[in-house]
Amino acid sequence: MSLLFQPLTLRQLTLPNRIVVSPMCQYSAEVDGLATDWHLVHLGSRAVGGAGLVIFEATAVRPEGRISARDLGLWNDEQIEPLRRITAFIESQGSVAGIQLAHAGRKAGTWWPWSGKHGSVPVAEGGWTPVGPSAIAFDPQYVAPTALDEAGVAEIIQAFVQGAERALAAGFKVVELHAAHGYLLHQFLSPLSNRRQDQYGGSFENRIRLLLEVTQAVRQVWPEELPVFVRLSATDWVEDGWNPDETVELACRLKALGVDLIDVSSGGTSANAEIPIGPGYQTQFAERVRREAGIATGAVGMITEAAQAEHVLRTGQADLILLARELLRDPYWPLHAADYLRDKAVPWPGQYVRAASRDTPIR
Repeated sequence: MSLLFQPLTLRQLTLPNRIVVSPMCQYSAEVDGLATDWHLVHLGSRAVGGAGLVIFEATAVRPEGRISARDLGLWNDEQIEPLRRITAFIESQGSVAGIQLAHAGRKAGTWWPWSGKHGSVPVAEGGWTPVGPSAIAFDPQYVAPTALDEAGVAEIIQAFVQGAERALAAGFKVVELHAAHGYLLHQFLSPLSNRRQDQYGGSFENRIRLLLEVTQAVRQVWPEELPVFVRLSATDWVEDGWNPDETVELACRLKALGVDLIDVSSGGTSANAEIPIGPGYQTQFAERVRREAGIATGAVGMITEAAQAEHVLRTGQADLILLARELLRDPYWPLHAADYLRDKAVPWPGQYVRAASRDTPIR
């Protein structure tokens, strides 16, 4: 059996294989962050396609924490049932449902990608003033956020806790805290976006404080038998920004708090970062975190081929393979990868089994 299709057990949850649908914003929610039929079909088809874990898009724990007004949310109980409908379908296909809880911070309140516009949506057109660790805009087309006071920081922590509680009620088995890509928790980590002078800014110990407090609080309400992931940007790709050494040390602290896997990405805090994008360009960071922090990792970023994914696992760079754009292009990538690797661990759905063999006539 290939490693790609071997199960992975984290706490008391067993993923059927190592292929994960990476969280990808769809900008297709109804008003007030409600999931729609689009999410059912989009996410459900990846479960039908054989992914072992399907992680829902960055789901805002506060309305002002949405990247756009079309993002999913989990800040009220009305948002639970539309999500539960989708998690039930995913589980019926033999996959596991996970969710990424997020707050966009200073990158909130923006236009969705195909709007033809960039940056912050004016308040008169449905936008809002975002919050962040400091009053520093992401780029000139974004409005400067309001710096959170300590009471506001405490409210953020509680919002993540309540989001996790609602995620559990909605049927999710994995919760991932989004502390990457320049969103709020990452904004506190990076000196590029965090210029605070209180206990949440300045030193490394202070900049990581919010993420540690959020993690500890969520771990206390998330069932002991179920895993918690954290997505980190290993580097800002900018001199004097967040760096890989800090990422390793933070991963050690997160492991001690009960985090089970670090989902290792990069970038997002600086609009001008020069990122050397190429096949598997981030796997080096996943490998280092795995080796030096002694914690399971997920690798993500331009992984497109079955042999490439298998190589990442066999060389000890990561424990899970997260696919994003490749699974947008091909929802059935896991089935095709299993064929390529000659692995029978992922059966085609009964409804499609005739297509699995090109020699079987259609009747």
